[in-house]
Amino acid sequence: MSGEVVISYDEKPGIQAIGNIAPDLRPNPAVGARCVGRDYEYKRYGTLSLLAGIDLMSGEVIGLVRKSHTSADFIDFLKTVDDKYDKDLKISIILDNHSVHRCRDVMEFLASKPERFEFTFTPKHASWLNLIESFFSKCAKQCLKHLRVNSIEELKTHIESWLKETNETPVVYRWQWKLEDIQGAFADKD
Repeated sequence: MSGEVVISYDEKPGIQAIGNIAPDLRPNPAVGARCVGRDYEYKRYGTLSLLAGIDLMSGEVIGLVRKSHTSADFIDFLKTVDDKYDKDLKISIILDNHSVHRCRDVMEFLASKPERFEFTFTPKHASWLNLIESFFSKCAKQCLKHLRVNSIEELKTHIESWLKETNETPVVYRWQWKLEDIQGAFADKD
């Protein structure tokens, strides 16, 4: 292998497709209403999962929107990544210890691509260390907050459009911490 790609990966399950039962009320400054009025009741259309990884060198997000996040969905993500990058690059993926990431089907797929993938698992109960979690926070605030849709397909289209828009100006994250600072922060204090 002549180079390496590093991807921070995780899933965001349970993204709800929620629709209005009654139309939103437009703001009416004449009566002092400056915000949209929305009925508290809503209709559920189902949920989706976002499987996403950030290329830590380019800032590009690779995302799949699915109705589930099974081993087959994870393998589809791995195939997408495999197709995206030159065959002589090693693909290092930082991910959590979810059982789907270690199951037999995934291991068989990885065995079919020897030396292509390398997994680095975050410590248990510390998946927040994975940079993709910051991206999911950004997604919740910019893409999903207060969103109402008319179908699960509309939600999928909305998320995919937002991913495309996000990749038009990718953000490369720059760590500010030094290794010594991190080790000191987690050292036992007596």
